[in-house]
Amino acid sequence: MNNGGFAARLHALRTGAGLSQEALAQAAGLSVRALSDLERGRSRGPQRRTVQALATALRLDGAAAAELERAAGLGRPRPHRGAGIATRPEARPVPHHPLQLPRDLGDFTARGPALNRLRALAEHLDPAHPPVAVVSGQPGLGKTAFAVHAAHTLTPHFPHGQYAIDLRGMDPRPTPPREALARLLRALGTADNAVPTTTEDRSGLLRSLLRDRRILLLLDNAADENQVRPLLPGRSPSLTLVTSRNTLAGLEAVHRPELTLLRREEAVELLTRVIGPERVNRESQAARDLADLCGHLPLAVRIAAQRLAARPGEHLAKLATRLAESTTRLDTLQAGSLQVRAAFTLSYRQLPPPTRTVFRRASLADGPDFSPQSAALLAGLPLRQAARCAQDLTDAGLLQPHPTADRYRFHDLLHLFAAEQLAEEDEPAHTAGAQNRADLWTLHRATAAAQLFDTAPHPDTSPAPDPDPATAPADHEQARVWLEAEKAQWLAALGRAQARGLHRQVIDTAEAMHWFSDRTPHWEAWAQVFQWAVDSARALGSKRDEAVHLNYLAWAYNMCLYDHTAALTTAQAALAAARESGDQLQIGWALGYAAGALHRLGRTDESIIWLQEAADHLGKQTAPESRLAELTALNSLGQQLRETGRAQEALAIHRRSEAICNTGVPGKPRELIGLYLAVTRQHIGNDLAALNRWNEAEHLLRYALTHFQAAQMPAWSEPARLDLGIVLLHLNRHHEAHTVLTAAHEALVRLNNPRKSEAADHLHHLHLPSDGAPDRTG
Repeated sequence: MNNGGFAARLHALRTGAGLSQEALAQAAGLSVRALSDLERGRSRGPQRRTVQALATALRLDGAAAAELERAAGLGRPRPHRGAGIATRPEARPVPHHPLQLPRDLGDFTARGPALNRLRALAEHLDPAHPPVAVVSGQPGLGKTAFAVHAAHTLTPHFPHGQYAIDLRGMDPRPTPPREALARLLRALGTADNAVPTTTEDRSGLLRSLLRDRRILLLLDNAADENQVRPLLPGRSPSLTLVTSRNTLAGLEAVHRPELTLLRREEAVELLTRVIGPERVNRESQAARDLADLCGHLPLAVRIAAQRLAARPGEHLAKLATRLAESTTRLDTLQAGSLQVRAAFTLSYRQLPPPTRTVFRRASLADGPDFSPQSAALLAGLPLRQAARCAQDLTDAGLLQPHPTADRYRFHDLLHLFAAEQLAEEDEPAHTAGAQNRADLWTLHRATAAAQLFDTAPHPDTSPAPDPDPATAPADHEQARVWLEAEKAQWLAALGRAQARGLHRQVIDTAEAMHWFSDRTPHWEAWAQVFQWAVDSARALGSKRDEAVHLNYLAWAYNMCLYDHTAALTTAQAALAAARESGDQLQIGWALGYAAGALHRLGRTDESIIWLQEAADHLGKQTAPESRLAELTALNSLGQQLRETGRAQEALAIHRRSEAICNTGVPGKPRELIGLYLAVTRQHIGNDLAALNRWNEAEHLLRYALTHFQAAQMPAWSEPARLDLGIVLLHLNRHHEAHTVLTAAHEALVRLNNPRKSEAADHLHHLHLPSDGAPDRTG
């Protein structure tokens, strides 16, 4: 039996490794003539030990060695089977024809799972339902290279031939199905005068010819479903591979082996196979940098490798340095006729004008991904039309959809390409107008969403209107989801607004955001938000606004960045601005924020003095806002008294806070006062714990934890959970304590809360013996 599949595979591997027949024969312990016969298909399938020797000499990994062994096994003699037992179809000589497969790449890398899926289709083929596999994805993903490699690898399964046709889907005029059918029929042996006239008759003849033939058909670079359908077999023991930059979502009952970006190690392996291990090992970090700068896109990695292969003396680090310059990266990613930009351009030119506009303008979006709403604002299109364009871009492989949310992202190199097209095709004034339009809409939506967290709105102010009430967040949860998803957008928009001199907008947005910031103190960006607001207040000459946002900034330094020296300086500046403006409330807040910074700097005695002054000052004020600030000052004062060993005094202070909460604050909603009460009772619980009154402490800490969880405030609930776990330890309920402390530690790590190390310490000293009963040691 002629074993052409093994022969072709062996030849491709040897030439890809850069070995002569003499060199491989010597390394594998074979004669040159024996190796020559194997490569020419003149020998039956070689024995396993011969294949193993060849795999070792070629330095194949496990998967590649297994592929070579499978190809060899198909050529070995089969034992005689009795009557009635199905056998593999007798191989017929494959006639010469013009639709031979393109050459396989000897340095082809990765794609094992996708290849295994195709192999399974070939091995378990049902002639009643001949499988069709569609390989789609973004330009540069290596779809054709994969399909060609798969076709060569699967050659032994299809002894009646392999046929490949380029359907030229990216050309201005893709190959019509009628013309493609004529080429296929002629390649299958149909005489010119026997080829039918109509597309339907040609398709029917193709199905008839393929009914009993075990062939592999590669339809490369398909344009759409209508081009492909007439070329598919009906009933046949064949396999059809279709590649396309479009998803061809309308093709029914097809298999879709997934091609993703290469993993970093796979990209480095491809680089290694092209330029050799010596250069890669010599500059391993530069090789990894190259893989990352190419975005792990196979075409980009191959181009980088081909450039280096053509310049054997050039260092990898030199190319990495050039690629690091984003403005010229696409210029650098070309090697002869291989160009990343050209591959992208083919897809871009297929798009209708509105979809091109969405593609270009979406490059202005900030952050890792963007919503259809952002795309619509930037493109100046209605939301529904922009959403359809985004879907079309996804189908064309030019955008990547989020797996769960209605959001999209660019591949890094496609983002650079989109930005290039924007600079070339859009007038700067139009681009700036689109950016400004999107920024203002985003800031108005962000301001309105953040104000939903204001549980104590001032009676003299009305909430900012949302720019699109029909799609506006309606409650806390919807507002949180939007503010988190669009964080990069509204944050960048706020910075640009400040740079453009829209100072009142900046102050209004930051003022609204401070209510939301209480729920997300782990966001370091709050310091930047309030710094912009401070700068805008100073630009407007508003000392009151300056004092307000300096106080917010001091909070951010204390709670988000843990820069307590900066927090103290900022709070002192806030105090000066508040006194100059005569704002008594801001004076009280500034005293409290300064005290918090002093405490965290280890200057507790000074901190207590500042807190006492803050509480006294605020206690003399009559405004409801002053009562809330007084509660904060009292709770902080009590905490610091407790931490200095004065737990009984702390308990008395916190009972004062509890009394204020129980009395209520005129004009303030019960929900808000309920949160202050929960904070106060958390402090009382810790005071009681410090006095060894553990049972009383547990009840109050559970109360606080329950309320914080109901309000969906993890930055507050998780420290309370830690406090509860510590109390449970002292109550000798170790198993329950272990569960609570573990949950607290995991959450505090996610929040980057400084108390995460405290939780870890308690868990470290809480051991669970083999019988499952916790044991407190240390």
